[in-house]
Amino acid sequence: MTTVSLGMPRLPGAGVPDVRLPADRPATGGLVDTFGRVATDLRVSLTDRCNLRCTYCMPAEGLPTLPKDSVMTREEIVRLVGIGTRDLGVRQVRFTGGEPLLRRDLVEIVRECAALPHRPELSLTTNAVGLDSRAAALREAGLDRVNVSLDTLDPDTFATLARRPFLARTLAGIDAAAQQFDLVKINAVLVRGVNLDHAAELLAWCLERGFELRFIEQMPLDADHAWDRAAMVTAAEVRDQLGTRFALEPDEEPRDGAPAERFVVRDGRGARLGRVGIIASVTEPFCDDCCRTRLTAEGGVRDCLFAHTETDLLGPLRAGADDAVLADLWRAAMWAKQAGHGMSDTGSGTDLDSSGFTQPERTMSAIGG
Repeated sequence: MTTVSLGMPRLPGAGVPDVRLPADRPATGGLVDTFGRVATDLRVSLTDRCNLRCTYCMPAEGLPTLPKDSVMTREEIVRLVGIGTRDLGVRQVRFTGGEPLLRRDLVEIVRECAALPHRPELSLTTNAVGLDSRAAALREAGLDRVNVSLDTLDPDTFATLARRPFLARTLAGIDAAAQQFDLVKINAVLVRGVNLDHAAELLAWCLERGFELRFIEQMPLDADHAWDRAAMVTAAEVRDQLGTRFALEPDEEPRDGAPAERFVVRDGRGARLGRVGIIASVTEPFCDDCCRTRLTAEGGVRDCLFAHTETDLLGPLRAGADDAVLADLWRAAMWAKQAGHGMSDTGSGTDLDSSGFTQPERTMSAIGG
């Protein structure tokens, strides 16, 4: 197995590795780990580039981008997705970034993945800037749904958080998505002192339009490494904020390994309005039920969003490895997955080292969500 530490360059001319799966690994084709979890949800980062500079993700000046020849081509992406769906039990594929709409061949990637013999459910996580002109083509190509990042409905607050005055363009993209897709999900990050008090208004807006809103705890994946646990808005605080206007009750449908804990939303008279989800990666982690595997834009397998190593698939692929070798590399990578990310909720302080957690060098934009 070829394991590349984050930040280290891929060795040129690396050959096809001799993969030997651990002897104690079950005789199954799926992506199992030593704790019995099975990964069926694949997140594929298509690019590390983004047209926003969100404060909780990237510095104002941006980040150096990957050389073009180190990023997976359309053919390479489709081949690896095909291996995942045919040989490894992957059933859901979500395209992420950076901002995946910046890939000019995004529609073609979707179309070719939708045409695979073992067709997965295909979704896209995007900031929706430019989605208004591409939503119809993406739907026609086979995309099943979209997740859009939207932290506020206030233009000034949007510009503060994203460092770009693009709220109108994001809303136009959301409107276009709503016309094409049966299900549109909205992802929001709340930042203390900036948009925490916008939570209930944002939920009301989503409920009126039939969107499912998911609040995501701010995670220590920012480029500046300035994440502060004490300043982070917790899932409990989100529930309190929403409780000022709505009544929440646990969703009757099983969570089934999904990252979001979902709640039924009711008004003051008890009428059901819809659902809302909260992804509490830090304070209420769901590692025990994690079913995700990730490919970076450079073709590296990550067994966890917070991992410190990656297993290179793109190097062996380009060196001539066949599908069986690539599948076994992927299996071996996921077999080594740890029990959890190491962030225990102490309820106070900002010292992650005391919990055994160290922030990865890679940022969210470089990993893919």
